[in-house]
Amino acid sequence: MKIDIRRAGENDLNGINRLLRQVLDVHHNGRPDLFKANGKKYSDKELSEIFSDYNSPIFVAVDEDGNVVGYAFCVFQRHISSGILKETKTLYIDDFCVEETLCGQHIGTDIYEYVLKFAKANRCYNVTLNVWACNKTAIKFYEKLGLLPQKITMEKILSN
Repeated sequence: MKIDIRRAGENDLNGINRLLRQVLDVHHNGRPDLFKANGKKYSDKELSEIFSDYNSPIFVAVDEDGNVVGYAFCVFQRHISSGILKETKTLYIDDFCVEETLCGQHIGTDIYEYVLKFAKANRCYNVTLNVWACNKTAIKFYEKLGLLPQKITMEKILSN
């Protein structure tokens, strides 16, 4: 399958919303105690604002027919020098998805490599992301790409 990766725009709204739903389903199935069965991470208005925000690029992979088959929501982050940490510029991947029926066709790898090139061109020190422990498929994918844990969030659930 031939895909093109580019900055997202208004014409990609429906495809992005469809994939956001898939991501919600994965998280709800893995952690129904935290994620709602129905909901929406961003309103259409919020997505429209993100499309035009230089500091929050969304990259989409589209097929020959213009259908969105994957995305990466990114955010530039600046970590200001502190008493113990050096100043860094990071490109944080806030959300990442490939159409579930197309997994294994290297679309996710292509999107990730595109994000890396973008981050390098913008002089970022690193690219980071968070992944839920219940999402074993995503963890294996990210490890295959060479990502390593930077820090780990731990929890103890106090109520049912």
